Amino acid sequence: MRTEEAADSPSFKKVPVWDTQTARVLSTIIIFIAVAAFCYGAWKVLVAFLFAIFLAYLLAPLVSFVERNSRLSAGSRSRAIAQVYVGLGIILTILILVAGPKLETEGRRLISAIPGWLGQLSSGKIISRIGIVRGWSDATEEHLQHWIAEHQNEILQWAERLGNYAAQLVVNSVWLIIVPILAFFFLRDGGSFAASLIEVLDRRRQRLFLSALLDDLDTMLARYIRAQLILAALTMFAFTLGLTLLRLPYSIALGVAGGVLEFIPMVGPLAGATVILAVAFFTDSHFFAAAVFLAVWRIIQDYVASPRLMGKSVELHPLAALFAILAGAEVAGVIGVYLSIPIAATLRIFWRRWRSYSAVAATSVNLDAPARRRMG
Repeated sequence: MRTEEAADSPSFKKVPVWDTQTARVLSTIIIFIAVAAFCYGAWKVLVAFLFAIFLAYLLAPLVSFVERNSRLSAGSRSRAIAQVYVGLGIILTILILVAGPKLETEGRRLISAIPGWLGQLSSGKIISRIGIVRGWSDATEEHLQHWIAEHQNEILQWAERLGNYAAQLVVNSVWLIIVPILAFFFLRDGGSFAASLIEVLDRRRQRLFLSALLDDLDTMLARYIRAQLILAALTMFAFTLGLTLLRLPYSIALGVAGGVLEFIPMVGPLAGATVILAVAFFTDSHFFAAAVFLAVWRIIQDYVASPRLMGKSVELHPLAALFAILAGAEVAGVIGVYLSIPIAATLRIFWRRWRSYSAVAATSVNLDAPARRRMG
């Protein structure tokens, strides 16, 4: 009887098992899982589109300048993009004709020398040869040979892994044709894409949220991509010049490789430095001087050039950046490592904007509640 009276009393309310809030949460989880599954299954296509977006951000200032000032474009963005593509094609052709033969020769010599170096390393002959040149004692040579014998399998596995990464890059080079085509459409219609996304939303607050989010992403990607290109170009020039002055063999090939690897966060510079130091070690070419040069250049890049170029557009904690890099490597290999930092920065921007949007929405609800009670 007491239970029936309590149920009939006005203070007792039945809580529905299925309400609107629960439906929203479950639908959000299902949509998130579906999107994650789609991204995982079609990651190669998504990566191509992401690289096209990066290329579009990189060329956007130049395209806008040509569109405003070139008589051939006549105010047409499509013609301006075509002019930029033709100009870049001519520049790349000249660079390939001028530096290509030398780069190809050094690259072939470097690749052909690697098996011999690995053989000398596994047999211990390299230690004896360097010991004679450097004047090492017998105890030092014996200690180094013992250490190499203990870690021989790990060294060979690392070299094999590096070769697999290089082969993966060659296999994915077919996207070099597709990415510029996609970038053409992003350069031409990028503004209309963003406007169409904003117009889909009904509420003014949601449109403001999406507009602010897209503005933040635009600023972050523009600074990050252009900064990465400038840093890579600086690294390529500095490595080529510095290694040439140190009389290190294959200086041009190593300089170009160092510049390309600069695009890959954290892992790329480490791999480039390892390759350069390995070449210096195996060729008896100023190993310690090369190590000092690389350390000084890394300090200049990380604490002088990079902060000035990127500003505060990419604010990631080192642990968050490391987690993003490891996760990207697990999902998509080398390409995933390259894309890890901008994707993590995008998620951080989205989370920050969403918290601000939620706080404003909650404040407006709290302010409207007393007014509704007075009206009631």
